[in-house]
Amino acid sequence: MNSKNSPSHLPDHVLLQIFRYLKAEDILNLSSVSQTWYRVSKDELLWKSLVKRDWNVNPTIGIAPGQTSWFSEYLRLWQHTPILETEVLKGHTHQVLHVSFSHNGKYFATCSKDGYVMLWDAGYPARIKHYYDMKVYSWKNTQFSQFNESDTLLLVSGVHFGNHSNTGEIAVFNLEEDFVIQCRMSNKPYDFFGTWYNDNYLLSGDLRWLAHLVSTSVVWLNRASQESDSEFTSIMNRMFKFYNRSASSIRSITVANCRSLPQRQHTSSSPTPSNTSDDCSSNKSCHETGNPISHPDLPTADTKTTDRSSRKEEDVFFHNSTEGTLWPTNSGEFQSWRRDSPNITAARMGNRDYETKEESKSDDDEVEKESTRSDSPLACSGAEASSQRAESEATDDDSEEVLDPREKFLIFTMGSRTYTPHQIGLKRISPFTFCNRIDIGPSLAERVAIQRQERQALEESLALGIPPPEPVWQDFEAVADRFDPIDHVIDLNGHIIGMSLSPDHRYLYVNVRPWPQGCIIENPLQPPPIAQEIDIHVIDLVTLKQVGSLLRAHRSFTPNDECFFIFLDVSNNYVASGAEDKYAYIWDRHYGVVLAKFPHQDVVNAVSFNPRDPEILITASDDYTLKIWRSRHRARQLNLPLVDLPVGMEFRQRSSLLN
Repeated sequence: MNSKNSPSHLPDHVLLQIFRYLKAEDILNLSSVSQTWYRVSKDELLWKSLVKRDWNVNPTIGIAPGQTSWFSEYLRLWQHTPILETEVLKGHTHQVLHVSFSHNGKYFATCSKDGYVMLWDAGYPARIKHYYDMKVYSWKNTQFSQFNESDTLLLVSGVHFGNHSNTGEIAVFNLEEDFVIQCRMSNKPYDFFGTWYNDNYLLSGDLRWLAHLVSTSVVWLNRASQESDSEFTSIMNRMFKFYNRSASSIRSITVANCRSLPQRQHTSSSPTPSNTSDDCSSNKSCHETGNPISHPDLPTADTKTTDRSSRKEEDVFFHNSTEGTLWPTNSGEFQSWRRDSPNITAARMGNRDYETKEESKSDDDEVEKESTRSDSPLACSGAEASSQRAESEATDDDSEEVLDPREKFLIFTMGSRTYTPHQIGLKRISPFTFCNRIDIGPSLAERVAIQRQERQALEESLALGIPPPEPVWQDFEAVADRFDPIDHVIDLNGHIIGMSLSPDHRYLYVNVRPWPQGCIIENPLQPPPIAQEIDIHVIDLVTLKQVGSLLRAHRSFTPNDECFFIFLDVSNNYVASGAEDKYAYIWDRHYGVVLAKFPHQDVVNAVSFNPRDPEILITASDDYTLKIWRSRHRARQLNLPLVDLPVGMEFRQRSSLLN
């Protein structure tokens, strides 16, 4: 071996060429032969070639932002990606529909068709900490769960019994008091799911039909703690009322914290203005090579730190609602009694001052306007007598509170061409105050008098042959002032079956089963056929443009009328999703390639990364089980026998010839 012809004395370029044909495991073993081989084995160009080869990465894609070593990247993809099945959990007795982690990574919650919600300790081995049978409240199943920011409360949504019921309910569990139910609220439709607005308030939905194929979706803001010492204390405010056409509705809502666009990115090619739609499938400029990872350097939009110049630039992307208020004055299908008052105080967005408007209308118009103004979710007005009675129960100190100083996005799925969700809607929410005091409205005698006046006016109109005016709900332009506008709509030209935010709330990842290219929808009740392949679209919530799509890998087989949600999850480096093909899949966010798939015996409905340790992934399946997958690195730390653990199906191509 000391001869000049021995392999240890080969020139570096020859060794590199030989190493390029070897597996990574063999290269690491050979690195201990000599100092020369060790030096060559750490060559960055060698490991760059191995990353491109073994995971079939597009040659034009560079190293992930923030990374400087291809060798470290290879080790991350190989040793630090969840791949080993370390546990199989069988706590549920029916199909497991959802799994979610707490923000501190210590617990996870699961929902199932058995009607139970379970809270698990996420340590090794995982164990059930609490459980609750929601069938006692006429729940058919539990379907979704989400922890609040402080991990003290758990939101759980479910479906009520009934073969054709679209009604659901949301329950809030207190995790500091032995998993007791703190409050419950209606939620319609059930696939609205619900979400946390901040640590102490959550959103629920309501759906009401107005005419054939036309309905309205109402978003309610609810206190998580609904105990009150006074009958005049408000526990819920109405946030938005949206117009639905083509038998569609608002579904699958989530809330994201807005991020500011860096100054250098403001160009003339700004995103589509409010109330317009982006068709990313037909806009080739929307797509870029590769996929983004989180950008923690971007500041969040905060009214305390945002100056006026940045606010002006943000107005390029968003238009405020009517008269600059977050909730415009709407005439209502949801009337609440209130005293006649010439001055109405409207809650304004952000730091804007309250504005008082004096109405000078006829008596009939005044009644209509008063009922209209009652729809404003934050309106805290009323006659002096009502205010005095309310003030006797609530002090001025608790009449209003700014819920959150951060600007937020309300994100949801919707449809305009057919009833199936094929669009992403976004509504920007600036900081606002929550009205703590209920306007008790007129007395019984005053209500009787108002009804008598309305009835008399109606009889006089009919006597003159003038029918009462009826809104033409099918004509949106005629009734648009009754609803809140949607700031931005992105059409994905397919059936949306899942979406998830990146940890920094910069990107939205969406599972979509695409429609045929160029399809024409003639009947909103007959949507186009959907593909079995699922695409993952990536939307930048700063520019509101599609910035890439991951490679196709997962599949679904159900038709439109039976299609259900397939939950996905996003960590700093990875994206994971369930699928109907009995596998869960994991991709690398930057390189856009599938890394592995994890087998089950039936449909995989949901996945969830541990937010504090993305080397741990949980998959939930119709086979009644949950599986916990850990990286090789984590398994070694737990002293688990790696050779005895089932391994997911890796897409790593080893020892193949390099091009």
